[in-house]
Amino acid sequence: MLAGPAAGRTAIDVACGAGVETHALLEAQWRVYAFDADPVAPEVVYARTRYVPNARMAVEWKRFTDLVTLPAAHLVYAGYALPYVPPGDFDRVWSLVRSALQPGGVFAGNLFGDRDSWVGDSGLTFLSATAARTLFDGMDVLRFDETEGDGPGFSGDKHWHTYDVIARMPA
Repeated sequence: MLAGPAAGRTAIDVACGAGVETHALLEAQWRVYAFDADPVAPEVVYARTRYVPNARMAVEWKRFTDLVTLPAAHLVYAGYALPYVPPGDFDRVWSLVRSALQPGGVFAGNLFGDRDSWVGDSGLTFLSATAARTLFDGMDVLRFDETEGDGPGFSGDKHWHTYDVIARMPA
């Protein structure tokens, strides 16, 4: 794993949903702070991870608009999460994500591009490739893959335009 061995270090699972990635992180021996805007997420995640010691995990119901701080972490996983930050909150939330990353810490996540068919939805954030790359200024970008094409979405087929990014804070 590009983030290095877990060895009890902290990972953040942004918009954890049903806790699939939270569970995988716990099994890999990470301490996990997870949050999601769905009020039932904590209950669902705790049920999914019931045999893992909860002392290594904290799960909260929290919307991006309510996010004030994040714990220090060596890994921030934001799989298809940050595009759902409202545009007016995106810079603040991204600043919290960056400031949570410890030296040598890794960000892994996805962003929506400006040619996605959902462009125009005022509750979602879309970025040009230049704007997306700028988010990682001062970090070591290990992967920046731009993908564009048609495929299934939540409510039928759509045109996807995404950036899949893995970047590391300098040590």
